[in-house]
Amino acid sequence: MTGTFEIFPAIDLLGGRCVRLYQGDYAQATTYSDDPAAQAAVFCAEGASWLHVVDLDAARSGLPTNVEAIAAISRVATEAGVPVQVGGGVRTTKAAEALFDLGVRRVVLGTAALETPELVTELAANHAVAVGLDARAGEVAVRGWVEGSGRTVAEMARQFADVGVDALVVTDIGRDGTLEGPDLDGLTDLLAAVDIPLLASGGVATLGDVVTLAGVRRPDGKGLAGVVIGRALYEGAFRLPDVIAATRGDVK
Repeated sequence: MTGTFEIFPAIDLLGGRCVRLYQGDYAQATTYSDDPAAQAAVFCAEGASWLHVVDLDAARSGLPTNVEAIAAISRVATEAGVPVQVGGGVRTTKAAEALFDLGVRRVVLGTAALETPELVTELAANHAVAVGLDARAGEVAVRGWVEGSGRTVAEMARQFADVGVDALVVTDIGRDGTLEGPDLDGLTDLLAAVDIPLLASGGVATLGDVVTLAGVRRPDGKGLAGVVIGRALYEGAFRLPDVIAATRGDVK
């Protein structure tokens, strides 16, 4: 992480298309583009400093499904000098290495972080790794958000405090895709509990939501590392250049 508040436009892949789910429900998917690489090119041209890509099919099955789309996105982003982080179904060293071989800068481990935490430690020793903490009512969900884990976000976050992960991607499933606003209280509490950079995800509806997230601080001045934004960008609540301009310089 660079220390600045980064904006991560989201590209969620389902059946090769760019979609957004509503509250993690695969039956409530809205398709925004049949060409994810073209969407990536748009975000890069608009000034994205990162792209956040999720293979939703793989998240549910554990099998790499949207490899061609991820490869195409990675090519476009690499040409533009924009790093890509990818999550969804990354549950083995082989799966992670395959993504790095495509040019992905950082992988996000969710289900694997809970079920095989040693994989996180192993990969983080040589690669850029983030842990995805997707929570429903405070409980971390796994396998494409369809199963509960019995673990809280704070418990999971503390588990990875000293293994060298780049970031925690914290998603409130109940808010994801709803445009209801982010979980400021939960993020503030988690920020106070761990020192790992936190990326907020879920619920962003307005430019004001993002500015508010950029201003969240704990007493020592540490703030959030960034935010993943999906539906609000796709539905025109604001433009990526505007949100970048509004948050630039807010976090030192």
